[in-house]
Amino acid sequence: MEYQNKTCFHKDSTEATLDVECGGLRQEDETKKVYANSMTAREMESLVAICDTLIPSLDASEVGHLDDGVAGYYSASASHTGTPDRVASLMSERLHHPKKWILRVGLWFLSTWIGSLVLCGRRSFTGEYPYWRRFCRLPEKQREEILLNWASSYFIILRMFFRSIKLITAFVFFTQVDEKGNNLAWKAIGYNGPSSDHSDREEELNEKTTKKNKHDEIFGPLYNGIVDLKKPRDTVTKKLTSHGFTVSTHKRTKNRSSISDPVMTIQCDAVVVGSGSGGGVVAGMLAKAGYKVLVVEKGNYYARSNLSLHEGQALDDMYLSGGLLATTDMNVVILAGSTVGGGSTINWSASIKTPEHVMKEWSEKSKLELFGSQLYQEAMDVVCERMGVQCEFVEEGFNNEILRKGCEELGLPVKNIPRNSPSDHYCGFCCLGCKKGQKQGTSETWLVDLVESGNGLILPGCEAMEVLYDGKGGKKRKTSTGIAFAFGEDVYAVDAKTTVVACGALRTPHLLKRSGLKNGNIGRNLCLHPVVMAWGWFPEEEEWPEKKKKSYEGGIMTAMSSVVNAETKSTYGETVIQTPSLHPGLFSGVIPWTSSKEFKTRMLKFSRTAHVFTLLRDKGTGTINSKSSIEYNLNNEDEESLKKGLERVLNILTAAGAEEIGTHNSEGKSLNVRAASAEEIERFVREESSKGLKDLSGQMCSAHQMGSCRMGVRPEESAVRPTGETWEVEGLFVADTSVFPTALGVNPMVTVQSIAYCIGLNVVDALKRKK
Repeated sequence: MEYQNKTCFHKDSTEATLDVECGGLRQEDETKKVYANSMTAREMESLVAICDTLIPSLDASEVGHLDDGVAGYYSASASHTGTPDRVASLMSERLHHPKKWILRVGLWFLSTWIGSLVLCGRRSFTGEYPYWRRFCRLPEKQREEILLNWASSYFIILRMFFRSIKLITAFVFFTQVDEKGNNLAWKAIGYNGPSSDHSDREEELNEKTTKKNKHDEIFGPLYNGIVDLKKPRDTVTKKLTSHGFTVSTHKRTKNRSSISDPVMTIQCDAVVVGSGSGGGVVAGMLAKAGYKVLVVEKGNYYARSNLSLHEGQALDDMYLSGGLLATTDMNVVILAGSTVGGGSTINWSASIKTPEHVMKEWSEKSKLELFGSQLYQEAMDVVCERMGVQCEFVEEGFNNEILRKGCEELGLPVKNIPRNSPSDHYCGFCCLGCKKGQKQGTSETWLVDLVESGNGLILPGCEAMEVLYDGKGGKKRKTSTGIAFAFGEDVYAVDAKTTVVACGALRTPHLLKRSGLKNGNIGRNLCLHPVVMAWGWFPEEEEWPEKKKKSYEGGIMTAMSSVVNAETKSTYGETVIQTPSLHPGLFSGVIPWTSSKEFKTRMLKFSRTAHVFTLLRDKGTGTINSKSSIEYNLNNEDEESLKKGLERVLNILTAAGAEEIGTHNSEGKSLNVRAASAEEIERFVREESSKGLKDLSGQMCSAHQMGSCRMGVRPEESAVRPTGETWEVEGLFVADTSVFPTALGVNPMVTVQSIAYCIGLNVVDALKRKK
């Protein structure tokens, strides 16, 4: 039975206006899709109760807040805003995780008194008949105690259950918007949403920009190179043939198309799967060299004018799995781009060249001559110039200003981060797409080269199904012939002389395995650059940072420091200290929940809470088993290095003048620095930074994934050759972060573009040999 509003709680009528949007090839007049809720009435009954325990209606006067906006925020519960329905919809259709069954089973158990007894223990006893009650019939205080017990339970399965529902519920509550694009909590927590700066920008463009630039702002610089397969078949064929591609359409012999019976076959010189910092570079190079190039991209294309900059919609539209991605043990939350431009469209602009010690290691230990060559140095220079990389800034944002001051107070090294945006780019929303077009990702650079050359086209919203090649089952080496991809229910084929797979470290292994490649290193050796964060609260009443500054505004990354672990003999003990981009959804998802009142009060401090993280060059590795199954092991050495980095971060925040500091440990402890003695501060920092990071005791995150199809000189130790070509299939290249021999240790955009540039040269040579 589907959920029909038959729960212990009632929904507010406003929920109809707060529908979750489904990603598509966005058109202004396109009807917004809603994810279906497949949960039963029993499951929804439990979910609503949990959501309203996490975010209940509270009396603002009891916590000393009388402002109307704050009072409205406190009085709103999750069910009043329709949050449970949206959480259920995301869990039903957007969440793909091997442990998802825990949520459904747990919710069903809680809908029965005996299941509640099993999961809640003595806390499901009320003292009144009926003595043992279902979770939703328990008093709020008891439900809150149960949630806290789950958060620190001996049983990992209960910690998973609590962590996942808490993260999704908080994210939805603080990101859902009404028809005017507002969220009832934003004013109270000091969040302006997409600021008026972007509206001012649009007015300025109408007055000052040229006709061509206006066209780019409205339709995007790639508009003429986008092929929308939703359009009539004749229109699609005409666009492809007008750009020099040979197209064959087929009459269906079956009810549905298949790889052996596609609806259309497109012929080209090269097909590139993925349009991010790997695929985008190779595609642009090949097109400029005169080859016909087709780019197949799973994500969709969003022109600047179509970017809402609303966190919930942007993650749903442009992030892999809508941002709801984690390792199988849920220890690491993973963020990865899934849109035209890939990660370069939603990353934080850091453009750091491959460190010297890493190039030396890859050249000598991995025996990859490329990284000790002049060619690689030239490649880094080329990609940095193409992205307009520079190190200056006109004004520094809240988080980075705090990181810089804390380092200076402690006498620690701190330097400017090179960025692929101009010095006056003061925007904290680039993780949701750059509406100003100033961040020079591949959709503003290499893919523009592809389109302007007249030799390339991009197919967004298309998922590669298999790499096609001759010689399947034979003993001789196989030869790539193209790919098959799906658009909706239709299957298309691409016949190409060479194939470049650049789906990213999380998806490339899955495509290669599904295509029949057997190399044992495909999907192994995954590195995640695990991150742990600490926070510091800086009240608005203080003279510094300036009152006007908010935690979510300004350049996301402009300052960085590092911690060198003297106990290790390699650079694997070194962590980099930087600042993240956390808008209300992700902020509320990762901070600890220790009570409903404390959680709502903590969120009131959102706009003046600085986060600083420590990022590790990890030695431990993981495995890609499938699209949704990502195993990862944080080894003991890596954990100790992260702890040392976290200790440094807490000291930096203290030195910068934070009034209160804390971490993301599930216990949720914090310290009022100004009321504490030096000894108390030292003890707090020591104790908090020494706590374990595994088994969901804290929250780790990853925005960089690499190494899952690593490059090497022997097939026994690597998935691809030094040229980027796979060991098993001739003419099949891999050009993304999956080819990294090891973890990198810094933001990977320049490194992956440089490697892709060199692989692109190898692809050109391969095409020349086939003429």
